[in-house]
Amino acid sequence: MMIYLSVCGIFLRSFWPFDFISLFIRQACDQKAAVEVIKDRNGIDQIILRNPRGASARVSLHGGQVLSWKTDQGEELLFTSSKQAIFKPPHPVRGGIPICFPQFGNRGSLEQHGFARKKIWVIDDNPPPLHPNESNGKAYVDLLLKPSDDDLKIWPHCFEFRLRVSLAADGNLTLLSRIRNVNCKPLAFSIAYHTYFSISDISEVRVEGLETLDYLDNLCQKERFTEQGDTLTFESEVDRVYLSSSHVVAIFDHERKRTFLVRKEGLPDVVVWNPWEKKAKSMVDFGDEEYKQMLCVDGAAIEKPITLKPGEEWTGRLELSVVPSS
Repeated sequence: MMIYLSVCGIFLRSFWPFDFISLFIRQACDQKAAVEVIKDRNGIDQIILRNPRGASARVSLHGGQVLSWKTDQGEELLFTSSKQAIFKPPHPVRGGIPICFPQFGNRGSLEQHGFARKKIWVIDDNPPPLHPNESNGKAYVDLLLKPSDDDLKIWPHCFEFRLRVSLAADGNLTLLSRIRNVNCKPLAFSIAYHTYFSISDISEVRVEGLETLDYLDNLCQKERFTEQGDTLTFESEVDRVYLSSSHVVAIFDHERKRTFLVRKEGLPDVVVWNPWEKKAKSMVDFGDEEYKQMLCVDGAAIEKPITLKPGEEWTGRLELSVVPSS
């Protein structure tokens, strides 16, 4: 199989075995970052990113989905369901960071959360240049999604969706999306990085950065409310879209004494979701008690769809970090 890799400013095109490619990349990047390609049990390529300290991330070409993000101590920061053994394409893995595009939820005529998370992406062999800060000292991979003929039948818009997933020396994980309209007519879309954070217990978690914001409550027919609390805590099912949020949202996990920071650009909204007990039991790809160990907090653009003129490009950036907290 021919492999294309763009990493550390070096483009590789090769029929070499994966582990030789990995070795070559390590040497080429002067051991600053490492990238390797493996296959999952369905034969789909996955890309593993590692930084010099030992932190890692794993990205699947199925959906362009980040499936793992680990600290330099090997601690997993993203939740994935224990029932992922039932995963078989085109259905995505429950957990990680699935990309909801070009529709979020059921807010349109397409299937739930759109089709991008069910498609096989390709490694982008020659992406348009980015600012050097997006590559210097980072392990990264560039992915590309274009619509198939079947996609165009249900959503008649030609686009190029470029995604760079990068892992920095400090362990921060960044997803940088560039979506270009290559059609001769305008297109409009919504998008969300549906991030499943791994937490100790949902009852021990609070979210800050959403106070006083309006939100759409999906449990109340998308009715609009205003957040009254200084922090958001959890005692039952939550499914909300917070509107026009700040650039940073914090998730405090008291038991594990750590805080996730969600920094975002071009993504005005924030989705907060936990299915709680009743809904968890109704989901075939989700353990009955697993709602206690996860919380979705998404950088998103939902309320006001993004509209692109012919030839126009949108950029969205999500950066995830974790810091100790008391």
